Amino acid sequence: MSDEPETTRPPLARIKGRGAASNREGRFESTRVEREDDGWFPEADLGAPARPPTVVVAERARSIISRNDSPDIPFTQSVNMYRGCEHGCFYCYARPTHGYLNLSAGLDFETKLSAKVNAAEQLRVELALPGYVCSTINLGANTDPYQPIEREHRLTRGILEVLAECAHPVTIITKNAMVERDLDLLAAMAEKRLVQVFLSVTSLDNMLSAKMEPRASAPHRRIAAIRRLHEAGVPVGVFVAPIIPMINDRDLEAVLEAARDAGASSASYTIVRLPHELKDLFREWLSVHYPERAAHVMSLVQQMRGGRDYVADFRTRMRGEGVFAELIRRRFKVAAQRLGYLGRNEDVDLDTTRFRAPRKPSPQGELF
Repeated sequence: MSDEPETTRPPLARIKGRGAASNREGRFESTRVEREDDGWFPEADLGAPARPPTVVVAERARSIISRNDSPDIPFTQSVNMYRGCEHGCFYCYARPTHGYLNLSAGLDFETKLSAKVNAAEQLRVELALPGYVCSTINLGANTDPYQPIEREHRLTRGILEVLAECAHPVTIITKNAMVERDLDLLAAMAEKRLVQVFLSVTSLDNMLSAKMEPRASAPHRRIAAIRRLHEAGVPVGVFVAPIIPMINDRDLEAVLEAARDAGASSASYTIVRLPHELKDLFREWLSVHYPERAAHVMSLVQQMRGGRDYVADFRTRMRGEGVFAELIRRRFKVAAQRLGYLGRNEDVDLDTTRFRAPRKPSPQGELF
C-alpha cells in the first residue's frame, strides 16, 4: 500500500459577489477540466477561490429582434442587448445559452459578457423594414437590460430612445433599480400607453437575496423602484420569480404585499426551471449554501417535474405540476385576489396603433 496521500478534490466555496461556484463545462464541450489537490502545493493555496473580474467584449449584432411562438410567453418579440448577465442569479434559465459561445454556464455567464454596441442602430434598421408589423417588444427576456454594465454602455437607454421616437410599445423585466434612471422616457411613453415595467422580486430577505442574486439591487431598492415608477405614472407589476421550494417560497405573500403597497398593479410568478447545465449548477449552489436541505429541495423540485429535474413542456414548465406546485398556485391566487391585483386578462393594454417606422438617414436632413 502506497504511503502517498490520496488525491482529493477541493470543496466548492462561495465566491463573493458571484452566484456560481464553478465554471463547469458546457454541454457542447468535448473536454472536462477539474481542479485537484495532487499534494504539490500547501493547503493554504487551496483556500477561497479567486474572484474573477467582469470582462465585456464589444459585439456588432447582425440582427437584434428575436421572435418566439411559445404559447406560455405573453410576447412574440424581444431584444437582448447583452449576452450573459453580471447579476449572477444562480438559478437563471438563460445560463445554458452561453454554451453556444463555447463558454461556461457557470462563472463565464456572469463574468464574460458581450455588449451589442450597435443595438439601437440595428433596431432602427429592422423597424424600418417594409414588412415589419408592430407588436410589443420585451426587454429582459434572456438577460437583464439594467445589469450593472448598463451604467457604462447605456444600450438599454439607446433602445428606449428609438422605441420612444417611433411610438413603439415595450415591456421591461428587471431586477435592478437602475430602471429609475430612464424615468423621463418611461413616463412620457406611459402617457401614450406604450410601456409597462415589471420588477422581479424573489425575497425581501437581504441575506438570502445576496446569495441568490449577488449583483442585483437589494429587495428594498426594487420595491422603492416600483414606488417611483408608480408615482411617475408608469404601469408597474411584480414577478415573484422563480419560486424555489424550501428556499424562498415562504416569501410569496410578503413580496406581493410589499409590491402592492408600493403601487404594483399586476403580479405573476414562476417555478424554478433547470434546463441543461443549470441542474448541476443548482446542486452546486445548494451544496455551498444549504447542504443540510439540498436533498429535500431537489426532491420537491423533482416532484413538480414528474420525477425529473426539468421537463420542457409548455403546459407546465413555468408553474410545475403536482401537490407542491398546486399549493403555490393556490397561495398566489388567494393573495393576489386579497390584494386586488389585476387578473391575467385585465392587464395593461399597450397601444400598437401609434407606431411610425423610423425614417432612413438622409444626407439632406429633414425639413419636417
